[in-house]
Amino acid sequence: MKSTVLILTDKTDITAGRVAAELAIRGVPLVRLDPAEFPTRLSMSAEITTGAPWTGALNSRADSSPVVDLASISAVYYRRPTQFRLPDGMNRAEQTFAYGEARRGFGGVLGALDSARWVNDRVAAAQAEYKPLQLATATRVGLTVPDTLITSEPDHAYQWAKQQDGPIIYKPLSGIWHADGGTVRVIYTNAVQDLDSLLDPSLGHTAHLLQRQVPKDHEARAIVVGQKVFTVAIDASTSRGRNDWRSDYDHLAYRVITLPQTIADKLVALHHELGLVFGAVDLIHRPDGEWVFLETNQTGEWDWLAGETGIPVAAALADELTVKAPA
Repeated sequence: MKSTVLILTDKTDITAGRVAAELAIRGVPLVRLDPAEFPTRLSMSAEITTGAPWTGALNSRADSSPVVDLASISAVYYRRPTQFRLPDGMNRAEQTFAYGEARRGFGGVLGALDSARWVNDRVAAAQAEYKPLQLATATRVGLTVPDTLITSEPDHAYQWAKQQDGPIIYKPLSGIWHADGGTVRVIYTNAVQDLDSLLDPSLGHTAHLLQRQVPKDHEARAIVVGQKVFTVAIDASTSRGRNDWRSDYDHLAYRVITLPQTIADKLVALHHELGLVFGAVDLIHRPDGEWVFLETNQTGEWDWLAGETGIPVAAALADELTVKAPA
């Protein structure tokens, strides 16, 4: 009988720990592991025949004991897995080949567990990382989005910015964390102070996202879990925090709010269109009362908000992970 929830994330993930604790309280069997443990600490064997699904198990390399039987997995919480760690002594060509085989073999077998409920589906989650897709889907379901330009053309960027009624901001398309040699750098949302800087030829080296800055009364993070939406207003008391609240956590205040039902319904519709069960949505509440969608993060954080406000996200995720998947 399928009854085990498989949690795929790294060992330091406190957020996944909240969900694991909620499942444990309910007596739900669960296995938590990081795919990075394959193939050095985890091994696998899986078989398929005509008319049957994949069967087999993930096992410990240390003593060959079973870690999880594939046939027992009823749901997968795909949170924050890290990259495979391959055995030492392989050259670069061997590593490249082995990594690709691990992704398509180990990852492929898990992804083919069609009867398991995924939160979130890996393919849908990967597609939803693209902000242009998010913005297009948001407008399609009726959400308001900032006027946005994505360009690699300096002159176009300059002319577009001059035509906007208000300040311009820049934000990275691929998230705020970026590796630079041995250093991890953080790129927050930044105001474009001098429009002439957009004429810099180096802007042509890649794509850039520019938006007309949205006036804000406050910001909010809305956690969408299935049909449920939990929303926390985020009030920043510093100019740095008002520009990007992620840059100044020490000067933020939180309060639980209820979104207008029409906005909540559109957020649920957005995630349905994107194929997501879960998403952490960033919103701006304008002084005139309008809500503006910025983005959703399919693995977005909510643990600290639950700690600050008590919003029952872990319980909602546990509900989703114990719902019987459609046949």
